[in-house]
Amino acid sequence: MEQANQSLVSEFIFDGLCNSSEAQTFLLLPFSIVYLMTFVGNLLVVLIIILDPHLHSPMYFLLANLSFVDFCISSVTTPKLITDFLRDNKTITFEGCMTQIVGVHLFAGGEMVLLVTMAYDRYVAICKPLHYSSIMDRQKCIWLVLITWIIGLVHSTSQLAMVLELPFCGPRRVDSFFCDIPLVIKLACMDTHKIEMMINADSGVLATTCFIILLVSYTYILVTVRLRSKDGASKALSTCTSHITVVVLFFGPCIFIYLWPLSITWVDKFLAVFYTVITPLLNPAIYTLRNKEIKNAIKRLINKHLDSRDKS
Repeated sequence: MEQANQSLVSEFIFDGLCNSSEAQTFLLLPFSIVYLMTFVGNLLVVLIIILDPHLHSPMYFLLANLSFVDFCISSVTTPKLITDFLRDNKTITFEGCMTQIVGVHLFAGGEMVLLVTMAYDRYVAICKPLHYSSIMDRQKCIWLVLITWIIGLVHSTSQLAMVLELPFCGPRRVDSFFCDIPLVIKLACMDTHKIEMMINADSGVLATTCFIILLVSYTYILVTVRLRSKDGASKALSTCTSHITVVVLFFGPCIFIYLWPLSITWVDKFLAVFYTVITPLLNPAIYTLRNKEIKNAIKRLINKHLDSRDKS
């Protein structure tokens, strides 16, 4: 922490997605629309699950938490990206940069563990259906969600602790649109090779471990589904397909960024946009468009609202 206190850098400068002012003006509207849809979509999923008693089950409790986490991930980076499209000087304070680092790794780390929890829920529901209600009770669901937040907090805190140990006294341009750790630590006034390895190992191990667990879990689930009756298997397969799609979309870019040895700027920026801006929008779309219970809940809420209006 003494080295952090000696830092002379009070702010960092983002290079953003591109250098062209025309391109930035063009990107302003689509990114604003995507964020608005992400904001509304994820909060709508949370509200529907809270308001509809038919959705008060472990699977939808976890889905509501996933939507909330996706909303948070997007809100850490996207509003700043959108406002920076209107600025020539894209700066962020040192404290703001550290806050972004904590936020991204808190919510991303939490989502990784939450997706594992959702896979466990599907495993119990499909492979041990007779014991589902006793295994996945309300108290256990709450504890599982608390564990995801605790792991996310420990992960983000460990990342921040390593960054705060670095002295920042010279370069301050970050070739991205948010404070991504691999780029920020390169600006430190010291040899950061060992710290880079530690930080990448921290994120890489968490992402890879969760991804392997998910692959094994869903492989086992799909094998089990294949042996079941067609009616039950069809519904289970549809749910698992949605989960697997979300897993691939989220983990693919994260693992590539932290474990791929070569760094290509435009590829890194594309992947960063994908998992901080696009994936949080796709998750509610994937679940709501493929989920009959969610669509039925939306219809019930609309009909209830219309009935109340007619009576008044």
